[in-house]
Amino acid sequence: MRRTRTTGFMREFFGESRILNDNLIMPVFVDENLDGRRPIDSMPGIYRHGLDELHSYLSGLSEVGIKYVLLFGIPSRKDSSGSSAYDGNGVVQQALRIASEVEDMMAIPDLCMCEYTDSGHCGILSGQTVDNDLTLDSYGKIAVSYAASGAGMIAPSGMMDGQVAAIREALDKEGFEQVSILAYSAKYASTLYSPFREAADSTPSFGDRKSYQMDPANMYQALREIELDIEEGADMVMVKPALFYLDVLAMAKETFRFPTAAYSVSAEYSMLLNAVGRGIVPQGAITEAVASIFRAGADKVITYFAEMLASGNLSD
Repeated sequence: MRRTRTTGFMREFFGESRILNDNLIMPVFVDENLDGRRPIDSMPGIYRHGLDELHSYLSGLSEVGIKYVLLFGIPSRKDSSGSSAYDGNGVVQQALRIASEVEDMMAIPDLCMCEYTDSGHCGILSGQTVDNDLTLDSYGKIAVSYAASGAGMIAPSGMMDGQVAAIREALDKEGFEQVSILAYSAKYASTLYSPFREAADSTPSFGDRKSYQMDPANMYQALREIELDIEEGADMVMVKPALFYLDVLAMAKETFRFPTAAYSVSAEYSMLLNAVGRGIVPQGAITEAVASIFRAGADKVITYFAEMLASGNLSD
């Protein structure tokens, strides 16, 4: 076996899991209230971007080889129904039109309502709980609005039962049969989302999201969730978070042999970056971590390290 481990071309030749730019997706936060960009304190190196400088930022990503971004919007207005999420001139809709002008770039809008509701929950409330079925109608309207603004793929993340079927039906009814769905199929009620909630201004005003996000202790329930999304018409499924759930990712890929993404979430980014910054581990730990996600079975990895990896700014 030593012949396959020698440095240089031979080691690369026998490599099984490679981090390729084509398989990386960079999350991007777009803030309707902002001019220029603003750093996110809990995620060093990551920013909220104003619409005025979004084209420049996306062009820079394209230049280093990033072809795919996942868009999150921070709107100027929130209400109980999250209505600005399906406003034809909403922040994500504007961002999609800007992204369409960038060469070799596909922008995938995240579809959820937590950034748009005044409660910070992922759907419309009935009392103190999210009304799953009432929310599905809004998800359909948001999906159609995104497709009309140029989205070729939509990523529903709210974990409402039946969301993929509702979105597929709404898109098809309006003539958007070619728009694909990347479903957050196994999204856990994880402790690792805190930096994201700062970044997207989406912290719930009360309670938590355990009634519609998965119990971190469960694996086989995740397989059922994924199976349902495939049956409902998803074109790709997702496991989120990634690093703490590599067993779920591997099991999903082995079970379904279906296009699969994994989202390496905000706290995974911040923890690794902190460990590197304090000299606890070398920079190569970042590459090792992302490679482990591909090794577990991911076809695409959503990671805040995408720009850094594509730029070649990491050493072993």
